[in-house]
Amino acid sequence: MRIKDLLPHRVETNDDNAKKVSQTRWGKTPGADEEIRFLYGPQERTRELVRALKIFCEFMRGFRTLHFVGPCVTVFGSARFRDDHEYYRMARDLGARLTRAGFTVMTGGGPGIMEAANRGAKEAGGRSIGCNIELPEEQKPNQYLDKWITFRHFYVRKVMLVKYSYAFVALPGGFGTLDEIFETAVLIQTGKIKEFPLVLMGREYWRPLLEFMRDRLIKEGTIDRDDTERIIVTDSAEDAVKSITDIALGRFGLSYQAPRFKRRWILWE
Repeated sequence: MRIKDLLPHRVETNDDNAKKVSQTRWGKTPGADEEIRFLYGPQERTRELVRALKIFCEFMRGFRTLHFVGPCVTVFGSARFRDDHEYYRMARDLGARLTRAGFTVMTGGGPGIMEAANRGAKEAGGRSIGCNIELPEEQKPNQYLDKWITFRHFYVRKVMLVKYSYAFVALPGGFGTLDEIFETAVLIQTGKIKEFPLVLMGREYWRPLLEFMRDRLIKEGTIDRDDTERIIVTDSAEDAVKSITDIALGRFGLSYQAPRFKRRWILWE
């Protein structure tokens, strides 16, 4: 089989309205965006190599930007809540309390819950970090960030949000927040990261999800009861921060001390 046989080709059909519909061999429609093209399917080896190098460079850019940010707590949550919403106020209070406890607050860098947590940290005099993402509808970094980096690939961004954090707090959100919660839970479950605190804030919002895990997943044996008992659920920012401090600092002996790494002028740090 030739390489060009693996590349997209169009087949035209007619629907009931006699409109032409474009379909592709792999069932995925290619777009102009680089990441969409990357996920489209097998392509020329040279293109795959170039994209792999670009992804490597994106990882390195993230490592360089976040190397000295200090002990972080990552806050997940929806970009759609405005500043008059109770969840926004909850996240803002959380950001401030995390700062007073000595943590750097890291978020996805966008609006809504992310902005609220960054805002609380900034107003309390702490460090506020954002890992932003390029989207079709552009997500701009919020105005309360001391430092931020914009990623093209979601999976690179998720690595950065986990790599530098001692704990994870999820406030109400949609698919993106659920993705981040379960990715973190899987890493903890499989021992890829230590059992750092995973906190869900907003009891009523998360109640159906927790009931599903208890009544379906545990009941069917697809997860263990211990997997859910690791998750802390609360409506109180004070309780969330206390749990994070007690577990991350007490159980694992982590400290607020400056990292042992030194800046090197030769690397423009």
